[in-house]
Amino acid sequence: MTDASTSGTEIDSVELGRRSGAIMRTGLMMLEAGTASYRVKQAMQAVASSLGVEQVQEQVTLTEITLTSRVGHRFRTEVAELRKAGVNADRIAAMDRFRRELPATSTPGDIHRSLDAIERTPARYSPLFNAAAAGAACAGFAALNHAHVIEIVTVFVAAGAGQYLRRLLAHKGFNAFGTTMIAAFLATSLYLGVLGLIGLVGPGLEVHASGYISSVLFLLPGFALITGTLDMAKLDFSAGLSRVAYGTMIVLGAAVAVWAVSLMSSLDTSQREATLPLVVQVLIWAVASFVGVLGFALMFNSPWSMALNAAWIGMVAYVIRNLLVHSGMAIQMGTAVACILIGILAAVFSRGGRWPVITLQVPAALVQIPGVPAHEAIVALNEARYIDAVSGILQVVLAGIAILVGLVIAKLITDWEWSFER
Repeated sequence: MTDASTSGTEIDSVELGRRSGAIMRTGLMMLEAGTASYRVKQAMQAVASSLGVEQVQEQVTLTEITLTSRVGHRFRTEVAELRKAGVNADRIAAMDRFRRELPATSTPGDIHRSLDAIERTPARYSPLFNAAAAGAACAGFAALNHAHVIEIVTVFVAAGAGQYLRRLLAHKGFNAFGTTMIAAFLATSLYLGVLGLIGLVGPGLEVHASGYISSVLFLLPGFALITGTLDMAKLDFSAGLSRVAYGTMIVLGAAVAVWAVSLMSSLDTSQREATLPLVVQVLIWAVASFVGVLGFALMFNSPWSMALNAAWIGMVAYVIRNLLVHSGMAIQMGTAVACILIGILAAVFSRGGRWPVITLQVPAALVQIPGVPAHEAIVALNEARYIDAVSGILQVVLAGIAILVGLVIAKLITDWEWSFER
């Protein structure tokens, strides 16, 4: 839409449309990569400045962008919709470099050529490698939740198969909620099936909830929940609420499938207390958390150097959290402290624009999610022990809030551009 008033020095409506289109495409590519809305707006504003657009106003949600570009008395408003939500850490990093390296002046053609080069970059890893990364991440979770070796191997296979199917359906444009339920159904069914076959040829195995729940943790919508919280902390509720709602929907889709499949077999939730010396236990925490974070980062299409940085951050924070809890600190407080540390370390590792902070924060924070209460809640639901089920769910929710609060506090400490409204 353009107004009728013009002046001799103003650009015409066609040129404004070209510039506005380049700004909008930048925002859509950032949004599709899965980054927070304030980063989407930051990139759009940087492109607008380079193109000579005097003022831009953006409204960003999970799947939509409304943009108004203004030069003098002439303005143009566009609305664009994105019909899929995903995560591509490599694309986030590429778009962040593009934003930071923009020249002072450029043309719409320059912007589109740069965006074409980024868009043509293929995924770093094959579907099989991506599935293996998801399997490794979930296997690391299983080890942290005291699963046995055979259960850890089974989790690797089940989660890998679930992620392979999830990626296949997502690339074909299948409904996100349906994709989540189908992938969770396959992963949990395969987990139960493999353990059942092993029981036919060898000693019987109790199906413990630690491995069962770990087999679907590749479905955790970490980017949506964490970026949504950061957006709401910036008072951007249109973006934040839509992201948190999407993340909650994905969690519910996975939970429905997990609960339905669990009705086919009784789950053992007996406490598996660690009897190893503390030094050995710390070593297990370190290795399993490192593998878990590394797997999640690679599943998000992170370059190896980025993934290894995230893995070191996640490992240090997880070990410190467990040592604090071991010394008597409440797990929610320990989780918040660990996530503050994650945010600070992520800011340090990304100093100078090496990597976007969010690409290090999210994988590192995912291993902070408490698995045992989730296991117990699922079993309590099956046995109609609703008070115990609610107790387990509340523990998970409180730990989730501690993760988000810790990351927000770290953001306030490390990113003053984010902390202050200019």
